[in-house]
Amino acid sequence: MANLSDYISDEQRAALESAARQSEAQRQRRHDRTRAMGEVVAQQRRRGFRISDSKVRFHTEAADQVLMRGLAYFCGERAQWLPEYEDIAEWLTDNGGKGLMCIGDCGRGKTMITQRIIPMLFGSYIRLADGTKPAIACYTAIDLLERFDEVAQYKTVCIDDVGTEPNQKRYGVTHNYFAELVDLCERQEKLLICSTNLGQEELTERYGLRTMDRLTALTKRVFFEGESLRG
Repeated sequence: MANLSDYISDEQRAALESAARQSEAQRQRRHDRTRAMGEVVAQQRRRGFRISDSKVRFHTEAADQVLMRGLAYFCGERAQWLPEYEDIAEWLTDNGGKGLMCIGDCGRGKTMITQRIIPMLFGSYIRLADGTKPAIACYTAIDLLERFDEVAQYKTVCIDDVGTEPNQKRYGVTHNYFAELVDLCERQEKLLICSTNLGQEELTERYGLRTMDRLTALTKRVFFEGESLRG
């Protein structure tokens, strides 16, 4: 019986072999993404989350495309992709059990991502163990002064403008509420997402090495550097 190879040229045979290799490479990439997502699901479940099977499709899609759609949703035609967003997309693909801390220059999308896009994605794709959507606390750092007990009840906490809050005395005791929140997130395995315009040295001076060490363990740091987009 004649084989297909008897009727095709060497160039056609090479093209078929190349197509087969590309197909296998695509299959392997899908397999790798699925396996990586399985690890993320397990990590999030340990933190109190459960992602339903119907929603896992979101994570098999390129995270940079999902993030860009979020930017376009909130910014319209003004939306643009910045280099630091690659790190955000990497975190969305596999957070490694860590939260997120966006550090750096003003006007480059830190608040948009941490206070709007990520909460929207979590609200759409992640479920708690009882099947309900996770309650995410989105506050500014100044809100911690009056609403710390309220913020502390949430499993996922998003804090904007870290470093703008003053210390406060309560019943004769001086409180640094963001540092206390970091301690609480470590003890109770909360997922912390935050942003700040302060630099690394300024953060260390304000909160101390102990808190910064815990932040390193709790979050992936993404540095935003460059001119503001607001102009």
